[in-house]
Amino acid sequence: MHLEWQVKHYPELSTNEFHDIIALRLKAFVVEQNCSYLDLDGKDKKCYHVICRDGFGNVVATARIVPPGLSYPEVAIGRVVLDQSIRGNGIGHDLMKQSMKFATEEFGNVPIRISAQKHLENYYQHHGFESTGKEYLEDEIPHVEMLYTPSNL
Repeated sequence: MHLEWQVKHYPELSTNEFHDIIALRLKAFVVEQNCSYLDLDGKDKKCYHVICRDGFGNVVATARIVPPGLSYPEVAIGRVVLDQSIRGNGIGHDLMKQSMKFATEEFGNVPIRISAQKHLENYYQHHGFESTGKEYLEDEIPHVEMLYTPSNL
């Protein structure tokens, strides 16, 4: 499968690109997970967005890179989502690699914090994240706070 990866700061996104990012997030987080929540939290305008397109130009995966001080003192990765049609092919791991690579290039070799759905804890551990021990319900879904600490710190 041919995939194209890009990272754009919010002001660089076209209206269509932002629409497609939000459509994918709503499809997964609201419709598939049957979860009513406010996705447009105002943070997107200050974030970088990792975008993965298939060979037809469709956005099939995305994540947002949150600058330090906006959600947490550290850089954060959030809104990690893949279209249902491409799950189970390792593309989720590629998405995290792309996200972490960009975060490191943009902000340096710094800690990265995430709010992970509890059932994905092992997936994030595969990328070096460790649970902080803080577990909580977010929109009625069990979550765990996780932190990636580069080895040089």
